Amino acid sequence: MPKLDILTFPDPRLRNKALPVTQVDADIRRLVDDMLETMYAAPGIGLAAPQVNISRRVVVIDTSEHKDTPLCLINPNILSAEGREQMDEGCLSVPGFFETVTRAEWIRIEALDRDGNPFTLDADGLLAVCIQHEIDHLDGKLFVDHISMLKRQRIKHKLLKDQRQAASGNPPKRGVL
Repeated sequence: MPKLDILTFPDPRLRNKALPVTQVDADIRRLVDDMLETMYAAPGIGLAAPQVNISRRVVVIDTSEHKDTPLCLINPNILSAEGREQMDEGCLSVPGFFETVTRAEWIRIEALDRDGNPFTLDADGLLAVCIQHEIDHLDGKLFVDHISMLKRQRIKHKLLKDQRQAASGNPPKRGVL
């Protein structure tokens, strides 16, 4: 069972821009740990604090095969990006849907780690896509903002229907990621 509740699209709180972390302290480290536990339980490969209704620029990621290489990004900032790559993306806040999104194929970022130490990181492939996806969450954007309006509306209506069914005691008939 996830430690934190994950907001789902079209919840308007997902559109709020997260506030920078001014001090990495015990509360932020606890948030990181709770987010990792929630992400692994969901299961997912990335989670941003706004997805659990916390307006802070904190991201956790683990794209490793064995889910044993967690990465924490506090106040991440993309310094440079190159190339274009298309990849199918899903999202814990948009359960059950995958769409092809175009993003940079290589990025360099700067961030703080779980202890508040600054670092830079070069990433490509799945990790680069995941980082860009999670930074979008910090800016109030979702992967569905990168697809057509028609597809976005279909996803929104389906998720709203599922939420109504769940609220009435009739759970949706498809699985959740």
